[in-house]
Amino acid sequence: MLILTAAQNTQPDYVALAIVLAIAVIVAIMAIRKSISMHSKKDVVVVEPIPEAVMQKPTAPGSAGQVKLHAVEPKTAAMLMAIVANKMDKPLNELCFISIREAD
Repeated sequence: MLILTAAQNTQPDYVALAIVLAIAVIVAIMAIRKSISMHSKKDVVVVEPIPEAVMQKPTAPGSAGQVKLHAVEPKTAAMLMAIVANKMDKPLNELCFISIREAD
């Protein structure tokens, strides 16, 4: 018949205690770093590039979009568009001007 007896160690195991304490310190440091990074992320503003479609100014209600000007000043083009609208007896916002250039 086999009888197993275990020796009782009355002294504490300092190596195991040191390992447990080291793990506890590492976990505490990780928790502190995580909370610091979470707080700092709230203060950071992320700037994302705006798509070109959104950056374009919206056209006025009833307008026909952009007009390409070829060697014509914007003031001259505006006067020409007003004259054409007046001669046609139409409101300017109902006309669609694609491009304006000086005739040779």
